[in-house]
Amino acid sequence: MTHSNFVLLMQAQGQQQENPYSMLIFMGILIFVFYFFMIRPQMKKRKEIQKFRSEMKQGDKIMTIGGIHGKVNAIKDDAVIIEVEGGNLLKIDKNAIIKDSTGMMMQK
Repeated sequence: MTHSNFVLLMQAQGQQQENPYSMLIFMGILIFVFYFFMIRPQMKKRKEIQKFRSEMKQGDKIMTIGGIHGKVNAIKDDAVIIEVEGGNLLKIDKNAIIKDSTGMMMQK
């Protein structure tokens, strides 16, 4: 190996070395973005759903995760009995209720 080749190799290795903290800064920014755009909104939505489920009362119009619209007829410990169209009653788990459907249900 000649002296000029050795100098060129040393320059190439020196150019690859970056600030050692740049990778840590990049990872920190990535975690920050991931948290504020993915994790935090999901946590906020989950809290809103839990609050709605705990404040639910008889007569509220709801929608289940399966897309069933109904009106709360009775509330038990972990279950809710809802009245669907035609006067039929369904017993569903409280965790299957996702939102208030007051504005979504068609008026009879």
